Amino acid sequence: QVQLVESGGGLVQAGGSLRLSCAASGRTFSSYNMAWFRQAPGQEREFVTVIKRSGDLTHYADSVKGRFTISRDNAKTTVYLQMNSLKPEDTAVYYCAADRTLGWFISRITRPSTYDYWGQGTQVTVSS
Repeated sequence: QVQLVESGGGLVQAGGSLRLSCAASGRTFSSYNMAWFRQAPGQEREFVTVIKRSGDLTHYADSVKGRFTISRDNAKTTVYLQMNSLKPEDTAVYYCAADRTLGWFISRITRPSTYDYWGQGTQVTVSS
């Protein structure tokens, strides 16, 4: 089992940047694909990005491609989300999630139901 704790959210003006962190407990962090999802009020949870357990593959939602960067440090059992050029439509609660299943299938790793473990979320608010 793994516990996830997000941090780094806050209020930022449009065009600004934030860096989210997700610290994981346990010694099996490198066994998990790690993802970020987000959820705005009244909307479904939305895929943002994912990084493979080895760190050598990533995938992004079209809405954040070129602006957000996911990375991980397996030694520190932490995954990061660098968010640049933020827009008001990026406002949401951001969640990190862990998936231990082997394989890298885009249709699967972009679905919230794939993920076994979730953090409590961190609020990101982008003002116009």
